Amino acid sequence: MQLEEINTIGVVGAGTMGQGIAQLCAQAGFKTFLFDINGQVLEKAKKTTSQQLDKGLALGKLTAADKEAALELLTFTGDTLQLSCDVIIEAVVERLEVKQSIFKELASINTPDTILASNTSSIPITRIASGISNPGRVVGMHFFNPAHIMKLVEVISGAATSPATAQTVKALAEKLGKTAVMAKDSPGFIVNRVARHFYVEGLKLLEEGVADVETIDKLMQASGFKMGPFELMDLIGVDTNYAVTASMFEAFHYDAKFRPSRIQQQKVDAGHHGRKSGKGFYTYA
Repeated sequence: MQLEEINTIGVVGAGTMGQGIAQLCAQAGFKTFLFDINGQVLEKAKKTTSQQLDKGLALGKLTAADKEAALELLTFTGDTLQLSCDVIIEAVVERLEVKQSIFKELASINTPDTILASNTSSIPITRIASGISNPGRVVGMHFFNPAHIMKLVEVISGAATSPATAQTVKALAEKLGKTAVMAKDSPGFIVNRVARHFYVEGLKLLEEGVADVETIDKLMQASGFKMGPFELMDLIGVDTNYAVTASMFEAFHYDAKFRPSRIQQQKVDAGHHGRKSGKGFYTYA
């Protein structure tokens, strides 16, 4: 499938990442379906989309007509059958079996040409594509949070991914206004493999009592980072960040340098997931 043949895009998972990706696709002129099994999550995504478009309007980055056009192209749905699309982007929890199950179901209701793209940030694409019909159409399309702002997208080819599929997804990312980079299929790919220690070492400093959350964040900002590790984990989602670390820890055969933090696990267990829950390493109004 070529870029010019793409008219409809389905996004599975209406959480923070899925909502942002769907908004991007609609703003780029694609008929977009944002799917989630949870009606409350869909309603929240609908509200967030409107708020983000309003913010863009206030900043002069889009017009009222642009906003209306994007909302007209975006459908919020809990009906799987509406996900009969040219491209489907999965943005759900970082669990291999969940992603495989979703793609197997979607493969059964779509044509063999439908591109199945995963927004996974750590799970090898080859593993996700295993057992999926026509695995050559399965590819990684990893956005960064917030998806409607961050420019980078990693395009990851698994062992079976066809070069044509990867090139089409790269062209799609560029059509969405992103800078696309091609990556090989390795746990964490490029960015998360490098950045994982930004979080892990920050958490180790906290565990060992070297400094508190605020001090570590301020020191990293003073070193040139826009955000410290704890602010960034709260923005991404403490639960999401923890899941990626756990996934990479397993994928690298439990190499100690990727060991998840007990402090972060406690946050997840307590429901302190960051900005989206009102409390993470910091408290939000």
